[in-house]
Amino acid sequence: MPDTETVEHDVLVIGAGGAGLRAAIEAAAAGVTVGVVCKSLLGKAHTVMAEGGVAAALGNVDDRDSWRVHFADTMRGGQYLNNWRMAEIHAKEAPARVLELEAWGAVFDRTPDGRILQRNFGGHRYPRLAHVGDRTGLEMIRTLQDHAVHLGIDVHMEVTVITLLTDGNRVCGAFAYDRERGRFRLFRAKAVVLATGGVGRAFSVTSNSWEYTADGQMLAYNAGAELQDMEFVQFHPTGMVWPPSVRGLLVTEAVRGEGGVLRNNEGRRFMFDDIPENYRSQTADTEEEGWRYVQGDKSARRPPELLTRDHVARCIVHEVRAGRGSPHGGVYLDIAWIKEKLPNAAEHIRKKLPSMYHQFKQLADIDITSEPMEIGPTTHYMMGGIRVDGDTQMTAVPGLFAAGECAAGLHGANRLGGNSLSDLLVFGKRAGEHAATFAKAHAAGRIDAGAVDHAARSALVAFEHGGGGEGPYHVQHDLQTMMQDLVGIVRHEDEMRQALARLDDLKRRAAGVGISGNREYNPGWHTAMDLRNLIAVSEAITRAALERRESRGGHFRDDYPDKDPVFAGFNVVLAKGEDGTMRLTRVPIPPLPAELEQVIEEQKS
Repeated sequence: MPDTETVEHDVLVIGAGGAGLRAAIEAAAAGVTVGVVCKSLLGKAHTVMAEGGVAAALGNVDDRDSWRVHFADTMRGGQYLNNWRMAEIHAKEAPARVLELEAWGAVFDRTPDGRILQRNFGGHRYPRLAHVGDRTGLEMIRTLQDHAVHLGIDVHMEVTVITLLTDGNRVCGAFAYDRERGRFRLFRAKAVVLATGGVGRAFSVTSNSWEYTADGQMLAYNAGAELQDMEFVQFHPTGMVWPPSVRGLLVTEAVRGEGGVLRNNEGRRFMFDDIPENYRSQTADTEEEGWRYVQGDKSARRPPELLTRDHVARCIVHEVRAGRGSPHGGVYLDIAWIKEKLPNAAEHIRKKLPSMYHQFKQLADIDITSEPMEIGPTTHYMMGGIRVDGDTQMTAVPGLFAAGECAAGLHGANRLGGNSLSDLLVFGKRAGEHAATFAKAHAAGRIDAGAVDHAARSALVAFEHGGGGEGPYHVQHDLQTMMQDLVGIVRHEDEMRQALARLDDLKRRAAGVGISGNREYNPGWHTAMDLRNLIAVSEAITRAALERRESRGGHFRDDYPDKDPVFAGFNVVLAKGEDGTMRLTRVPIPPLPAELEQVIEEQKS
C-alpha cells in the first residue's frame, strides 16, 4: 500500500501498560532495539486503574509471610488449575521486582520504621499488598514510563495493530494503523511481545477501559498460538452501580482491606452466611474478630468480606436475587461504620482511600466517610488468555511472547487481588528478557507483501459499505448486552447455546457494518475494527464455558453448581483449525513436583 510507513526494531512490544513497559525495559537493557506500540497515549494504560496494591511476600507487616505462603494462596485461589511453574516463579520473584520498582523511584506508603507498608486483600493469608494509597497502578506506570523514556525506547502512540505477520511458523512483524491520521504502519521485528490487557469490552458492565478489546488474544490466536482457560472471566464484586453513567467503575478491594463491610438492605453482614469449607479455618467467626484482623492483630482471622473475589461476587448476586439488594440492583459497601471504632475515622478514610473518596463524591455525590456505597459485580479481569511457557513466556509461535493479563496460566480459575500488578512486573521482565535472547539468536524474517496487502484491504472494507451499512456501535451494543445476559456471572447451557447462535448473526452483521467520513481519527472505524476481536473472543469464552460442565473459580454454571473432580486435571485449550474454525481440546495439567505439593500441604492449616 502506498501510504504504509515501515519501522524496524529487534523487539516489538505491543501494549504500554505495566507488562509492556517492564518487557521493553528488560529487552532494551539486553542491548537490542525496542519499539513499544500503544493504542492510547503513553501513561494512559489501564494499569493506572489498579488501585489496591502489588502482592509480594516482603513480610514487612507480618513476618510469617513468605513465598511459600504466597504460592499456596495463589494456587488455592486458582482452584489448582494454575500453571504451577508460573505460580512458583511469581511468588519467588515478586519481592525483588517490587524493590526494583522502589529503586527506580516508586514512592510507596511506609511502616513507622520506614519499610514499604503492606495491606490486607482478599484471598491473601497475610497483609501482602505494597501500595500507594489507592493509586498504586498510577505510581507503577509513572515509574516504569520514566525509566523507559530514560533508556530511549521508541514509543509509537495511538497506533492499533491489525495483524501479526509470520514467516513460516515464526513471527516476523506486525501490521497496524495510526489512529490520528489513519495511515498504515508496517513493523518489522525479530521478536514480538504481546501485553495488551484484557477483554472486558465484550460485556456491558465492566471496569475495563475502552482499550480492552481482546486485541492481543486474537492477534496471537490468528497467528497460530493457543488460548487457554477462556471460561474464567473474573467479575469483581465491587463496581459502582449508581448513577448509570458510572455503572461498573471499580471500587477497590482496598475499601474492604481497610475495614469496609458488605450489608444487604436489612443492614445485615451477609458474608458470614456462606464461608467455603476450604477457607473456614482462616475466616473470622465474629465481626469483632474480623475488625481486629484489619487492624493488624496477628491472632485474628480475616473477615469474610476478604474471601476470594469469585465467592464474594456470587454472594452479592444471591442477595440481590433474594430481594435483599439495594435500590439500584446491588448491595451496600460500608466503610463509614468504622467511626464506631476510630475517633478520627473520616480523616483516616480520606488518607487511606483518597481516590475512592473523590470518585464517589464527584460522580455520585456520596461522602463515603458518612454513608455507604451501592456496589455490585463488574466484569474486571481475564484469568484466561494466550497459552505461554511458564519460564520464558513464549507462545506456540516462535518469537511471539505474551505477558500480563493477555497471557494465561498464573491465576488458574480465579485471580487474587494484587497478583495482577506483580504478574505484570515478574512476567513482563521475563518476556522482555527472552524476547531479546530470541532476537539476538535469529535473523529478521521475510515479510509477505501479499499478507500485508490483504490486511490493508480488509481494514478498509467498512468504508466501502459507507453510510449504507449498519453502524458498528449497534453491533457492539448488542454483543455486550448478549454476553452480559447469557455468558455472564451465572451461566447455563441453554443460554450459552443461544449465545453461540447469536454470535453467528453478530459475525454476519459485523462484516457488513458501514462508516462514513475519512480515515483521520474516525471512532466509527476504530469500533468496526475492534468488533472482529470482540466477537471472536466472545466465541472463545462461550465455547470454553460450555465445555467446563462444573462450577469453579470465576466460572459458575447454574446447571452444574458444584465442582467436579473430573474437571480438576486439565485446562481447556483453543486453537484455530486449518478451516478457520475454533478447535477445543482438554490439555492435562502436569502433576505438581513433590516439593511444591509439600508447600501446599504446609499451608492448609
